[in-house]
Amino acid sequence: MGKGKKNHGLFQKFLDFVEWIGNKLPHPVTLFAILAALTLVASAVFSMSGVTVEHPGEDNETVTVTNLLNAEGISYIFESMTDNFINFAPLGVVLVTMLGIGVAERSGLIGAVLKGFVLSIPKSLITGGLVFAGIMSSVASDAGYVVLPPLGALLYLALGRHPLAGLAAAFAGVSGGFSANLLLSGTDVMLMELSAAGASVIDPAYADSMNVAFNWYFIATSVFMLTLVGWFVSDKIVEPRLGAFKMDENDENNTLADAEDIQTLRPIEKKGMIWAGVSVIVGFALALLLVVLPNSPMRGPDDAGNYMDTIIQSPFMSSLVPIIAILFLIPGIVYGVVTKSIKNDKDVANQMSDTMASMGMFIVLAFAAGQFVAYFTESNLGIVIGVYGAEILDNLQLTGIPLLIGFMLVTAFINLFIGSASAKWALMAPIFVPILMQLGYSPELTTMAYRVADSSTNIITPLMTYFAIIIAFAQKYDKNIGIGTLISVMLPYSICFFIFWIIMLVIWTLLGIPLGPDSPIHYPG
Repeated sequence: MGKGKKNHGLFQKFLDFVEWIGNKLPHPVTLFAILAALTLVASAVFSMSGVTVEHPGEDNETVTVTNLLNAEGISYIFESMTDNFINFAPLGVVLVTMLGIGVAERSGLIGAVLKGFVLSIPKSLITGGLVFAGIMSSVASDAGYVVLPPLGALLYLALGRHPLAGLAAAFAGVSGGFSANLLLSGTDVMLMELSAAGASVIDPAYADSMNVAFNWYFIATSVFMLTLVGWFVSDKIVEPRLGAFKMDENDENNTLADAEDIQTLRPIEKKGMIWAGVSVIVGFALALLLVVLPNSPMRGPDDAGNYMDTIIQSPFMSSLVPIIAILFLIPGIVYGVVTKSIKNDKDVANQMSDTMASMGMFIVLAFAAGQFVAYFTESNLGIVIGVYGAEILDNLQLTGIPLLIGFMLVTAFINLFIGSASAKWALMAPIFVPILMQLGYSPELTTMAYRVADSSTNIITPLMTYFAIIIAFAQKYDKNIGIGTLISVMLPYSICFFIFWIIMLVIWTLLGIPLGPDSPIHYPG
């Protein structure tokens, strides 16, 4: 172990090839700019070629490709540029959600909760607890990457176990289980908006009816499955392979001292968590009062059907983004006030500002992606590709479960070269959502299939944003660790997560269980 790139075996050569290809790809911002330019050229070529299709969602309606490089099209490019950015579906909802989550993270609440949870469970359950905490950490976006892997390593070290096994278990939960959670998060919001934009190409009314909880039933159930799988892989495969750990006698990084330091939560942290917990209960109760009681202000119309319909088809479900933000903001402020990390309103404003500053790259990406998505929609290329793509798949007789598995394999391969989940789905949703709708599969199912493949292979792609950080954490315990070594440690998680998650989705699909509230498996159009 720890030889890194000195090992030139077949697997290492494959990893080197993946790294080389990935490094040759342009930055996601540049990639979307290139795709936007190619869309403009394609619109002109297909328009002048007279390509037409029958609209799949409308009877007797012919769709032609709109030329975006003629005089009218060029005017559209310049006149719509600002609106394309502002109206990019995930932009506003992600930023609003992160305002609340950012305060909870920067006040210290997220880190304290994760640390408290891991420290509170019995030693025999520590592996399962680490994986579970990692999966749940996705509710706070990327905070889990920074908090849990080093915490897991130190915990294992303190228990006399190999620290890299603890790091691996936490990393597997955080990254491999990124698309599973008992709670809704900014990821659900972002992916739902992109999926709805893709669905609107075929059926705008259906797209408008989609809600942010569209995958909730499945991702919540996935938490328990992935926890068990990750627990088994950690204890039965990864840790035995790592063997016994010998600490460097010099201990230059003071890791032993750090391990002793994390054995308890400080009294002020416990106090802050208690009061934050009280605020969560109060806030959650107040949120429920907005929808559950008769005549509640955010309840759906009583003629919507049964009791659950009045909740699912309600303003409350349409307002989950600000509700999620508030339910993170208030506990974050309470914790910060108690622990003195927030002394006044300026501190809250600064924490929100820091969060928005950290979203700078996402905002730039949103500008480029917004142009691509808008051009793709305006040109009608989405409908044309959707219709022809569905016909090709139909002629190949690739339908049903083989089609879903094939789509997940394609996604998993692409994920090796494009790490950003939002960037990939912004690229893939306009193409694959309409195609699979034509074959009878709902946007909700297509999105969930994408999430399964994307998350499962996050932990083995060196191009994932936090991969280098995880290597840095690991090098505290083994200075020779490189990309190949870390991927070889994480590969069992990736394979097992992928296999068991696919099996779970296949069974779920065959049983026809809704993926979330009012979120069917099959597209009813």
